[in-house]
This record gives sequence, structure tokens and C-alpha cells, in this order.
Amino acid sequence: MPLAVDRYELGPIRTNCYVVRRDPSATAAVVIDPSGDALPLLQGLTCAGILVTHTHWDHLLGLADLVAATGAPVWAPRSERDRLAEPDGAGHRLRVPAHDPEHLVAGGDTVSVAGIDFEVVDVPGHTAGHVAFYADEALFSGDVLFAGSVGRTDLPGASWDDLLESIRTLMERFPPETVVYSGHGPETTLADELARNPFLAELRA
Repeated sequence: MPLAVDRYELGPIRTNCYVVRRDPSATAAVVIDPSGDALPLLQGLTCAGILVTHTHWDHLLGLADLVAATGAPVWAPRSERDRLAEPDGAGHRLRVPAHDPEHLVAGGDTVSVAGIDFEVVDVPGHTAGHVAFYADEALFSGDVLFAGSVGRTDLPGASWDDLLESIRTLMERFPPETVVYSGHGPETTLADELARNPFLAELRA
């Protein structure tokens, strides 16, 4: 059975925050990338855990408040721990509180929470330590792959070559019908992006 996934656009640049459950009847939920006030999204649900794909400010705005309100543990990229200790507002004058996550993850790890087993995949390129989370043909890609676009590589720690290789890995590793839940914009599938995404012409060659 597919996961129950609800997408919310939060924060000043409408970053996607996901509330994910094992099925529509489940009351335990996982919040992925709390990009704003996620607590009202959990009416009738228990936040069993919080997953962070990468540590850019717009994916962290609601993290501290959600942890304070729910006590939920956080899983974040191992190699971006230092950025969680000193996040910034990237010129937006937004204070993102520091956080010391309970769990640090990297590619090959499995996060088991709310009855869901998420496979962790290293996908550097947009940031050096970026990870994606995969479960049951659902891929939470953060800012690596979007519908019709890809993550920026003009930021510190970013690399176009790494990003393209990360996307190639996702295409080869997971079924083409995998639904991609991105950090911005609507969902898509790996097959649709490989066929049509103008940034991925090299992968179609």
C-alpha cells in the first residue's frame, strides 16, 4: 500500500513540508523538512519523528518549535551536523535556532519510524551532505530533483557534477514509477523527469 503523504508549502519561499503516514488510518506521522509551523498540520496525529534532507535555512524554520512541542527525535545528515549547530537565514533576517539531532544518518542507513522503513541515500550536489529518503516507491528528494528542474549548484558546497551523478544514482537505483516528493513544487516521477527534464539531457544520451 502506498504511503499517505500530505504536502504543505510553508515559510517565506513556500518550501515543501511533508507529513507522512504508513496509511491513511495511521495516527503516527513523520514530518520531513519542517519548513515552517508544522504543528497545526498534525491535528489528531502524533509526530513520531522528523527527517531533514539538508540544512539550508528554509528547510529548518519550524524544526525547533516542532521538537519543543512534540519531543520528536530528529534524523539529519551526518556530514551537515556542523551546519545544524550554526544555521543561518541566508540574508532573510530569519533566525533559525541551532539543533543537535538525536540521530545522524548517511547513505546505506535505514530509519524506522512510524511503521515506515526509510532508506537513506547520499545525494550530494545541492549541498555536500544532502540525503534523500526512500520508502515504498516514494522518494523525498529535498532540493536535488524537482518537476522540470534540479537543485541549485551556485551555492557554497554545491557541485553540478555531484548533483548529476546523484540523480543518475536515483534513476538507476529505484523504479521509474517512483514518486518524487521535492523540496519545492509538485510531485513528479523518476520516469517523467528522465524523459522530459531539460537539465537531464546528459542522462538520456
